[in-house]
Amino acid sequence: MRKKIFITILSILFTLFILIGNSFLISNSFKFITKNILVNLIIIIVAFIIFYLLFNLLFRLLDEKKIKQYKIIKKIEKTRIYKLFIKHPFIFSLIFILICWIPYIIAFYPTILSPDPSFQIKQYFGIENKYSTYVIMRDPKILITNHHPVIHTLLLGTCVKIGKIINNVNLGLFIYSLIQILILSSTLAYTIKFMSKLKLDKNYLLISLMVYSLIPIFPFYSMSAVKDVIFGSLIILYIITIYKLVKCENIKIVDIIKIIVLMILVILFRNNGIHVIILSFPFLFFIDKNIRKKIKLILIFMIILVFNYSYNNVILPYFKISPTSVREILSIPFQQTARYVKEHEKEVTKEEKEVIDKLLNYDTIASRYKPDIADPVKNEFNRYYKKEDLTRYFRVWFKEFTNHPVTYIEATINNTYGYFYPLKTRWFIYYKYDDRIVEDGFDYHYNSLKTSRKLLSDYGRTFPYIPIIGLIINIAFNVWILIFMFTYLIYKKKYKSVIYLIPSFILILVCIASPVNAYFRYALPYVFALMLNLGIFIKEGVLDER
Repeated sequence: MRKKIFITILSILFTLFILIGNSFLISNSFKFITKNILVNLIIIIVAFIIFYLLFNLLFRLLDEKKIKQYKIIKKIEKTRIYKLFIKHPFIFSLIFILICWIPYIIAFYPTILSPDPSFQIKQYFGIENKYSTYVIMRDPKILITNHHPVIHTLLLGTCVKIGKIINNVNLGLFIYSLIQILILSSTLAYTIKFMSKLKLDKNYLLISLMVYSLIPIFPFYSMSAVKDVIFGSLIILYIITIYKLVKCENIKIVDIIKIIVLMILVILFRNNGIHVIILSFPFLFFIDKNIRKKIKLILIFMIILVFNYSYNNVILPYFKISPTSVREILSIPFQQTARYVKEHEKEVTKEEKEVIDKLLNYDTIASRYKPDIADPVKNEFNRYYKKEDLTRYFRVWFKEFTNHPVTYIEATINNTYGYFYPLKTRWFIYYKYDDRIVEDGFDYHYNSLKTSRKLLSDYGRTFPYIPIIGLIINIAFNVWILIFMFTYLIYKKKYKSVIYLIPSFILILVCIASPVNAYFRYALPYVFALMLNLGIFIKEGVLDER
């Protein structure tokens, strides 16, 4: 009965994902559901039956330990290369990954610049850019803001500065690429070494190595100068750290230092890194009965909180670095207001218009509204707002919510459903040449290997849509896997084992609060951590019970 309950819950949940996702993909609302009741009734029945049968099969296979560990072909087992892989999983994996990434490194030399890192370079060199117009600057001469992690801006900008000093900006950018390539490849290689210590099947280790080496999303992002790549690597290390802390009996001083350094880097390389830590690390306090260990964990957590407060309220103000705009955490309510105005403008009172206009430029908000991206609405945010303006806005926001709650719900789902519905995809890789810094005198350019870039780009853009294997990097499918693993571990009453999944779920919540629907860069950390999460799940949910 317990198994049937969990399977039924999963089946209902995934059926809702299909039903709602399909409706919003077609109509950007619930209209397709309400106007096609018979069709959707068939979808519900068929989807539920398929999911129920599938989950029943998977639960049975896991319960009965019938997930086979197929033997590797004997010819492969006897090869010297295979023996090297088993004996030296980290070094072998690192070298193999780098060799497979070489074509991308050469073709996209010196790096792939997208808009955000281009603007970060402008900030570093004090060049006017759009992010300096989002907030009231602490010092008009210092254009670096905390909209993008300051440490990443400094790292990228310093590499470019080195390039300018030696009169070769491309080389400076490539120095950054090398740093990022080594961080990502080393992290991925380390996951394989870590999973080998968990005694996972050698086949799984080989599959993980092939995923990291041959799936284009990894080498493309290793060459993309966006903040999410290093952050994603740190999240992988954080998940491993959480797992080790659950398993260990005692924490040594050296371990405490390593943990603190890692968590500080998580905070520094992404503004929402602190949320991942705050909402995941405290779970460790409640599962451990060892008082000495618990005290050490609490001490680590308190040090991190003090650091985060000091960084944002002392260090950044001291260096006159402006904070990020409050608008960055208001994507959901702003989208709800914009949709409300677009659909119910006749019901908006003069007073309500004035309140909204104080923040978001009422006259154009309806035309700026895009169902799956909040940036056009947020871009008109009044940086000179006062606290009372925000207070009055939320009063209006709540009043309008009570008038048309469905409009608000539709606005939020429309901006987030791609994180749960696999058929909604958006911009998997960066590959285009961005010349924003060229106009400011930076000699940044690709090399002459245009054909190679086209072939690799076509492969990168096509891979997500290849049947079955393309799902490995599908944003929503990764969420489905996480939900399945979470549910199965709860069903098996392995509550401690659930903790290592929590950072990934917090990142999903961050995606929901983000301004863009189904944007791969935001989902990158938990997608890149898939093989690790799945490996630990196999260890905890299957191997430990054999």
